Amino acid sequence: MAQNDSAFTGSLPRLYDRELGAVMFAPYADDMAQRLNGLSAGRLLETAAGTGIVTQALAASLPRSVDIVATDLNQPMLDHAATKQGIERVQFQQADALALPFPEQSFDAVVCQFGIMFFPDRVAGMSEARRVLKPGGRFLFSVWGSLADNSVMAATVEGLASWRPEHPMWFLERTPCGYRDPDKIRADLRAAGFASETIEPVTRTGRAPNARAPATGFCQGSPMMAEIQALDPNGLDAATDAAASAIAARFGEGPFDVPLLALVVEARLE
Repeated sequence: MAQNDSAFTGSLPRLYDRELGAVMFAPYADDMAQRLNGLSAGRLLETAAGTGIVTQALAASLPRSVDIVATDLNQPMLDHAATKQGIERVQFQQADALALPFPEQSFDAVVCQFGIMFFPDRVAGMSEARRVLKPGGRFLFSVWGSLADNSVMAATVEGLASWRPEHPMWFLERTPCGYRDPDKIRADLRAAGFASETIEPVTRTGRAPNARAPATGFCQGSPMMAEIQALDPNGLDAATDAAASAIAARFGEGPFDVPLLALVVEARLE
């Protein structure tokens, strides 16, 4: 069965942002913004900006002397991002991270939070980040750790596996949690032309209002929705119910804390 793990269309951006934003992504957005506190002027590029969770944190923390350009392959994600408060200073532009429409050496920093896993050619995406960076520029990106280290995603997969045990691999394990080997990341950065990097495991805690919220976000607000509907065109509610039940079995009905683990990577252009 063909998969499109990069398509965020229709209602996906709204559900993704509402049900998963505060739980999964906002804690790391704040961390990413803090890492760039020393940037006092120049230009910053965000790729795979999605619904603007990191964009909003960057706009709030960086001085106005830093120009922020936020890009994503999916225009509906950018349209949703542009509606957020405090984000008016940001220039939004649809762009493919593998073929950026910017000249060489035009940015002081490139940021990509939980997006590089979706790139069909990660080395090409890293090479483009390197191409548009000025000498001394910084490339920061984050990727999720394993399912075992991100238990709300693991519970979701458990629930879906109980619903369709014959399905070999789900979106969450295939893509969001599928690019976590530090040695592979280092090798890809070298292939892209970066000479040095740091890879830091970072733990954070999200807060879910109930078990249904992350189940809905993953099953109906991510590319996994198409995967579910390909298995059963009428199965979306049943799949979401199965995921919510597995999450509730592990965490309770809620509210509950969600332990998270990601790798935050920084490569510098010398």
